[in-house]
Amino acid sequence: MRSCYLCAMQILDGKKAAQSIKDELKLNVAQRIAEGKKAPHLAAILVGNNGASETYVAAKVKACEDAGFISTLIRMNAETSEPKLMEQIEKLNNDPDIDGILVQLPLPTQINESNIINAIDAEKDVDGFHPVNVGRMTLGQPTFISATPFGIMLMLQHYKIDTKGKHAVVIGRSNIVGRPMSILLSENKNPGNCTVTLCHSKTQNIKELCLQADIIIAALGKPGFLTADMVKQGAIVIDVGITRMEDATKKSGYRLKGDVEFEAVAPLCSWITPVPGGVGPMTIAALLKNTYNSCIQKN
Repeated sequence: MRSCYLCAMQILDGKKAAQSIKDELKLNVAQRIAEGKKAPHLAAILVGNNGASETYVAAKVKACEDAGFISTLIRMNAETSEPKLMEQIEKLNNDPDIDGILVQLPLPTQINESNIINAIDAEKDVDGFHPVNVGRMTLGQPTFISATPFGIMLMLQHYKIDTKGKHAVVIGRSNIVGRPMSILLSENKNPGNCTVTLCHSKTQNIKELCLQADIIIAALGKPGFLTADMVKQGAIVIDVGITRMEDATKKSGYRLKGDVEFEAVAPLCSWITPVPGGVGPMTIAALLKNTYNSCIQKN
């Protein structure tokens, strides 16, 4: 029986799905330019020199270039004050050429992240973190959806995975992934129409709940948390976690590990995302899609 599932296991390849979205966006942007319209313009602010943040921002800038978008990267030093960052955001809010603004998180400790998220114009908040956009998403209204949950929904759509009536367990209740993911999966649309259980650090019976799940979204930031004894055969497992682990055998000095023990869990699954190459590329594709939608809404 186990070998049967091993044969059936398929990879949710985020790189392929994301490339499909970027190819479509590239064609749409080329068409806009041919019609004399502007290309989408994303502005990214990077405060400090956090290694992971540098990598993420570089990937976002490259994705913009590949899709024919304009991108502006604004670097600010780690000592930047909150008022100074606010001032920069206000300039971008008032610049009619800018369609999307993202401030790469985390921010230095002297800056309050909530204040910064609230300062971004909700109509340019392509990360989908602003309270206005979170509220619209909760009500099922058109809006910018937080890029990682949006990317996961686009991935499920790309692979034509039927989620209707499925029991989905979301592990992690962050405002960026867990909570929005639970809302999106329960919406009356496809993908969606799941019965959703949201687990967190105080949940008493996570293993028991996971064993009931048809779909598991692991988004808690603990490497290798989801083990084979927590997953039933045929489950769909989506690993949102990405942690840098020291590894002297790697040129970079580290390797990336997800929240799922991939080697042990994969043989049980019908579908599973790898780390890297799963959710990460989809997050960037969703960010581009949000930026494109912001652009076309205005002109």
